[in-house]
Amino acid sequence: MGLFKKNPFGHYLILKKWLIRIFGILTHRRYRGFNELQIEGSEIIKNLPDTNVLFVSNHQTYFADVTAMFHVFNASLSGRVDSIKNVGYIWQPKMNIYYVAAKETMRAGLLARIMTYAGAVTVERTWRAKGQEVKREVNPNDTENIGMALKDGWVITFPQGTTKPFKPIRKGTAHIIKNHKPVVIPIVIDGFRRSFDKKGLRIKKRGILQSFQIKEPLDIDYENETIEEIVEKLEYAIEQHPTFLKVIANDEIKAMEDLNEQRRFGY
Repeated sequence: MGLFKKNPFGHYLILKKWLIRIFGILTHRRYRGFNELQIEGSEIIKNLPDTNVLFVSNHQTYFADVTAMFHVFNASLSGRVDSIKNVGYIWQPKMNIYYVAAKETMRAGLLARIMTYAGAVTVERTWRAKGQEVKREVNPNDTENIGMALKDGWVITFPQGTTKPFKPIRKGTAHIIKNHKPVVIPIVIDGFRRSFDKKGLRIKKRGILQSFQIKEPLDIDYENETIEEIVEKLEYAIEQHPTFLKVIANDEIKAMEDLNEQRRFGY
């Protein structure tokens, strides 16, 4: 890697590598020490192509979710199956991993701006801005940037666009799938909202078992399946379809709602 080599977004790769190394070392004990990350299915990662892979996941915190994914992906690529034991894997990270994040979130403070350099593809929310409901057209530059990131490597996205559970999948993700035809890998996470604050920066509770399940690539007919069919397939794949509510105990749903209400007043 040349000293001044850049990625398609103009970021110096040597700087990005050092940011990933530093963040990886600083955050490792959040998933193996203070809490325990239980991983399932990481053998899938090693067999994926180097580019045009889209990871879709449910969302529980702003930053802890995607940080865990950087750990799991790099550990898997270095030969660790379902384990992030020994953080040495982060020394030679995969440099073309990106994640989709709201511009508003990634401009909120110095740390967020630094994390943007580590791989964020920022987009404008079409439905919400500064805590208010809005309706605006999709910025074509945003979708173009996501396409550029897929062409260069792997992209992580949270298609619900919120950390609240069982919210609808945004159709934009289905349009990206139709247009770019990536390998789509679903991920289902749990335990992060109990472990961390909403931003995923502060450890809220220790000793939590965090789960991280990587599923087989989705079988998608890119030409013939409709946007609505792809959306429904995503909802089932990341276990956020409304039918999953039927198998969750009422007291657990109530606990989720109470926690979201506390977060709303806390931030």
